[in-house]
Amino acid sequence: MQVKETNLIKTPKFLIIQTAFIGDVVLGTAVAEKLHIFYPNSEIHFLLRKGNESLLKNHPYIKQVLVWDKSKNKQQNLWKMISIVRQEKFTHVINLHRFATSGIITLFSGAPNKIGFDKNPFSFFYTHKTKHEIAEPYSLNPTHEIQRNQLLIKDLTDAYAAQPKLYPSKEDFEKTTQFKTGNYVCIAPSSVWYTKQFPIHKWVELIKALPKDLNVYLLGGYGDKEMAETIIQQANRGENLCGQMNFLQSAALMKDAVMNYVNDSGPLHFASAVNAPVTAVFCSTVPAFGFGPTNENGKVVELSEKLSCRPCGLHGKKECPEGHFNCANNIKMKQLLWWTLK
Repeated sequence: MQVKETNLIKTPKFLIIQTAFIGDVVLGTAVAEKLHIFYPNSEIHFLLRKGNESLLKNHPYIKQVLVWDKSKNKQQNLWKMISIVRQEKFTHVINLHRFATSGIITLFSGAPNKIGFDKNPFSFFYTHKTKHEIAEPYSLNPTHEIQRNQLLIKDLTDAYAAQPKLYPSKEDFEKTTQFKTGNYVCIAPSSVWYTKQFPIHKWVELIKALPKDLNVYLLGGYGDKEMAETIIQQANRGENLCGQMNFLQSAALMKDAVMNYVNDSGPLHFASAVNAPVTAVFCSTVPAFGFGPTNENGKVVELSEKLSCRPCGLHGKKECPEGHFNCANNIKMKQLLWWTLK
């Protein structure tokens, strides 16, 4: 790929901002990948919220990760971050986040090129902005989030999104070696939102139905440990690895699995970012929103018939508004076992 000829600075210094959740950061790496292709001698920096920084450890194209602590002294830390950003003298700030605080950072960044989505409250100060459009729930031609992000740098690169990527280290892979003694499946059963989460009894049913020669590993954070233990006890099968691995180690384990099962949540994007096989279970949300797998060996599983109540929101809810949760409960096991039936 040749470097794009533009009238801009020959060696730009980019800042990518994505201070949302884990999955959003992973998808944002596609922007770094694309910028590096077109500007291999540029500096690329990434600003994210505290707690997500380990995702970008070892990333070969990101020079510096700026970490904003939003959990305490939020306003004070915001102004500190603005000061740090201004000192770096970025030529381009590319804001993938659509909310006010990131817009303030962009506004006061001092960068001559301020790029972001028009939904940001401070977008009227941007030098370039584009629409962030979510497709209708059952659109046949939806736009993925990586493609929406790509629109922000279309004039700097081209119209085609790169794949998001994570870079587990040699040590990360070594951490997973003990679990790779045979074929295995990984399951990340939890989600921040209840209606994005496949129910416990359905995970149990799946584990019981998986081929008996496969090891089953349950992944997640320390807070997911109790849920995973409940699933394992009821299924009488599986090993609880929740809280034992960091993000990149989890991705390293997922990479060599024969299949990974995930919700519409962060681990789905881990799988895409290491090109791992993945079956993504969409309950109350729909893939048309633009957050499905991006790799060729990814598949979405969802309820085959339409429900008048689905989707009940863009991000899921704390409980099913209708009380039946049929968008999850009515998914059939044969849909999940598609890869074993080939």
